[in-house]
Amino acid sequence: MTTTPRRARAPRQSDVARLAGVSQSAVSRVIGGDTDAARIPEATVRRIQEAIKELGYVPNPTARKLRTGRNRLLGVHTFEAVFPRAREDFYLEFLLGIEERAEEIDHDLVLFTSTGGTDGRRRVYRDGVNRLNVADGAVLLGVAADRAELARLEADGYPFVHIGRREVPGTRITCVVPDYESAAAAIVDRLADLGHTRIGYLSAGIDEESYADRRRGYESAVARRGLHDVSPAGPPGPGGAPDPAWLDTVLGGTADRLTAVVADAEWLAHPFAEALAARGLAVPRDVSVAVLEGVAPDAAVRWDCLQIPRREVGRLAIDTLVGLLDEPGTPVADVLVECVVVEGETVTAPAGTQGRTE
Repeated sequence: MTTTPRRARAPRQSDVARLAGVSQSAVSRVIGGDTDAARIPEATVRRIQEAIKELGYVPNPTARKLRTGRNRLLGVHTFEAVFPRAREDFYLEFLLGIEERAEEIDHDLVLFTSTGGTDGRRRVYRDGVNRLNVADGAVLLGVAADRAELARLEADGYPFVHIGRREVPGTRITCVVPDYESAAAAIVDRLADLGHTRIGYLSAGIDEESYADRRRGYESAVARRGLHDVSPAGPPGPGGAPDPAWLDTVLGGTADRLTAVVADAEWLAHPFAEALAARGLAVPRDVSVAVLEGVAPDAAVRWDCLQIPRREVGRLAIDTLVGLLDEPGTPVADVLVECVVVEGETVTAPAGTQGRTE
C-alpha cells in the first residue's frame, strides 16, 4: 500500500518570528509597513526580512485586509468572456495595460471569471453577495454591463472603475472613457479643411454610449463648420449595405453630390465602397471615407480612422481605481483619454478641388 506524502504546510508568521528571534507582533508590524510607529530597529527589520525570504513566507491577503483595510488586490471583472480568444479580442490591450500598471505599483490582480449565471451573463452579485469584495476595488469592462448591478455597487460604496462610458439611471459612476466625441469631431474638421461640404454618417444603429459619443462629435462638428449633413435616415441593410434609394439621392447629381462619409465601424465602410464600385465610383476619388474605430495595420484597406489607446486606458483605469482607494469620497467624474486620428488612404480632397489654392 502506497501512501501519499503529506504536503509541507506553508510557513506562518510564528515561524518567521522564531527564525528571526523576535515577537510575532514585530513580524506583523514589519509586514504591514508599520515599522516607524513601532520604533523597530533597522537591524531587526532586516533580520525579519531575511527570515521571510529564507522561509518563503507569503502574507495572507485576507488577514492583511482585516488588519489594514487594504490587501493590495485589485479585481478585474469582464461582463463577457475574453479568454481563450483574448489575443484576437478587442479587450486584449486593455488587459495588458491593466496588468502592466498593477505590477508597476506592486498590486496583484484577481480575475473574476466564475460569476456567470445560467443565462450566460456574468454578474457581480450572486445570492445577494458581491463576489468582488475579496479585492480592494475592481476594474469593470464589457458591453453587456448590468446597469442595475453598477448602481448597486455604487450604492454599496464598493470602489470600482468602468472602462467605457456607462449611463446608470439614478446615479453616476467613475468611468475611464476613450474620447470618441473629440476624435469624431477632429475627423469632420479634417474633411471640412479639405473642402468637403456635403457629408453623411453611416450609423451601425447600436444603442450604446460609445456610439452615441461618436455621433455627437460628428453632429457638433458638422454644425460648427456649417456643413450639409446628408446622412441616411435609417439603419444599414443586411451586412451593412447602404440604402440604394439613399445612394440614388446623394449621388445622382453632380453639383450637390455627397463627397465624404464617416462610418461608425469598418464593417459599414466595406459594403459602402462596394456599392460605389457598382456605380462606377471609387474611394477616395469620388467619395472619401473615414472610420470611427481602430483598423488593424494589416487590414486590406488602410481606412482613415481613429485609434483607441487601449493599453493607456487600462493603465489609467488602475491609477484611477487606486486614487479612489487612497482618497475615498473623490467626486465621480469621467476620465477622458484622447484617441489618435490616423491618416490612411481613403480620404482626399473632393474631385475637382485637388491642388486648388485659396
